[in-house]
Amino acid sequence: MATPDLITRTADFVREKFLHEGSGHDWEHIRRVWQVARALARDTPQADPLVTELGALLHDVADWKFHDGDEEAGPRASRAWLESQHAEERVIQAVEAIIREISFKGVGVPTPMSTVEGELVQDADRLDAIGAIGVARAFAYGGHKGRLLHDASIAPVQHTSFESYKNNTAPTINHFYEKLLHLRERLHTPAARRVGEERHAFMEQFLAQFLREWDGQDVG
Repeated sequence: MATPDLITRTADFVREKFLHEGSGHDWEHIRRVWQVARALARDTPQADPLVTELGALLHDVADWKFHDGDEEAGPRASRAWLESQHAEERVIQAVEAIIREISFKGVGVPTPMSTVEGELVQDADRLDAIGAIGVARAFAYGGHKGRLLHDASIAPVQHTSFESYKNNTAPTINHFYEKLLHLRERLHTPAARRVGEERHAFMEQFLAQFLREWDGQDVG
């Protein structure tokens, strides 16, 4: 039977796997999501702390973005790890569900979570995608994928299917309008919403300044 030691072993496993990852989906991102999800769980008595923490730690273990769009790569990898650690089947299934459901799939695609633990992990993950850290991560990922910073001739797309969203190769600035500015309204918990307001406002300020500088409007 799994014990809290499973969390420590899982953290060590994930840290080793993602320590030098350079796309913004590194160990520090996972650590922040883990810490925030754990804090949200403390204010949510009905949440299972073990499932919440394992879901946070393993949510990016095999992200579809780095596995040719394979949406089941993450659930498979989490199951393989947790089975190797003799976790209970109910825990394995709960973590699989979190990983399967957590991703943003396009502005026009609902992404409800089937469990309260999933809502907590999704909130923590989405908070790390906005604000100052979110801006930095967006450009780290864009650079990793070789994307342009900005091209005013390429309009943002409000994707209505996951396939359309997955196949998108637009400049990084478009990502703010296609995803990041929509995350605040999709947060579940009151605590996450409070933090999300401030981080959302920071992104709006950043974009306004970026576009002024892009066109040289801040000079002269």
